[in-house]
Amino acid sequence: MSINTILLSDFTDSRFRAVFQTYFAELDITVRDWDGLFREMDEEKTNLAYLALDGEGNAAGFLMFQLTAFDNWFFEEPFGFIREFWVAPALRRQGHGKTLLRMAEDYFKAHGADRSVLTADDAVGFYLANGYERSPSIHAKNKMEVFVKTLR
Repeated sequence: MSINTILLSDFTDSRFRAVFQTYFAELDITVRDWDGLFREMDEEKTNLAYLALDGEGNAAGFLMFQLTAFDNWFFEEPFGFIREFWVAPALRRQGHGKTLLRMAEDYFKAHGADRSVLTADDAVGFYLANGYERSPSIHAKNKMEVFVKTLR
């Protein structure tokens, strides 16, 4: 199946909203104020997403990410952060997730980041197969396992 991908920075896109809500439903997460959540995503001004669309323009998946930095008073290191990632169940294991992941990593590299970081509680095998390694030194506030990939 042919998939087209668009880069979004405006989370008022109805296709993104629908696929994001589907993703949260799959995770059994209830959101009381969807409009508020999407407004918050827009207001942060650092969120981006690749939205995958099938040949008929239907949302097939997405990867939400941001370019950010580890920093303190002396050092700063830009890195890419994969925030949310989902591919429609019928399209999994067909390379679409790998394509979305590579697109985000290419974005990070083009914008000066040498590492990509994410948390995961599922799809661990997918991330390991795509070059991510468990990071014992980075701790996520949500207590999820952290994975890092050096981008070259």
